[in-house]
Amino acid sequence: MVKIAVSSDNHFDINKVDLTPTIQAQAAFLTDQSVDDYLIAGDLFNDFTKSAAYVKQLSDQLPTTKVYFIAGNHDMIRGVSYDQLKHGKWPGYLNDQFVDIPETNYRIIGLNGWYDYTFATNEDKTESEFHRWKMAYWIDGLISQPMSDLKREEIVIQQLKTQLQNAKNSRKKVILMTHFVPNQHFIRYTSDFRFWNMANAMMGSLQFQKVIEQYQVDTVIFGHIHRRIGPVKIGLTTYYNAAVGYHNRRHNEWQTNDFMSEWQNQLQMIQLF
Repeated sequence: MVKIAVSSDNHFDINKVDLTPTIQAQAAFLTDQSVDDYLIAGDLFNDFTKSAAYVKQLSDQLPTTKVYFIAGNHDMIRGVSYDQLKHGKWPGYLNDQFVDIPETNYRIIGLNGWYDYTFATNEDKTESEFHRWKMAYWIDGLISQPMSDLKREEIVIQQLKTQLQNAKNSRKKVILMTHFVPNQHFIRYTSDFRFWNMANAMMGSLQFQKVIEQYQVDTVIFGHIHRRIGPVKIGLTTYYNAAVGYHNRRHNEWQTNDFMSEWQNQLQMIQLF
């Protein structure tokens, strides 16, 4: 049996978490639970340099557990360029990479992901209007990129198709880890708070969802939305979101005041036999 633990959106800096004892506690818990692979679906810090350093520190305290991560939009804000996100090699960084799980028929594929505004189905806006709103109101306006959001998502979609086709050719079942929302089922539409209807444009992509459905992906792990949801099966795919979320004056999404309690409560386990 292989045991996989899943987490995302730890937001250590926003949540003002004391990192050293937290890493020690996380390592002890993962070891005690005999976790083989720990997957982090983005948003560790508002600085990729800190995110990569955290993964290395945690990995150094785990004698048997392998740690893999991708970048969320918050990780992309500073400390890394677009080209580095696309091609960079850090221990455990899995964007547009894969690892085959020994003694199973499963392959873990990592892909940071992006968006193309197609989830904003109840907002009749042009690409330029969505982009102007993003630059004015959304944190992703701080992320440097050399192309439009739609072009960036086209590149992601091609990466996804290539990775899934290679897995299919190798007859592998796929565990796909991405940060952005992979299915419209998880998008919240409101009639009284238009901000979120506009923000949905930056949540994910209908194209991404269609490729998952086309290739009948077995398991998808994602973050970005901070909702308390268990595994959800849609068609042939089971979706996992294990976001810890925010705990501050403006946004309090925790049920306790303790990071480790929230992390453990939100952690999702996948067992492969």
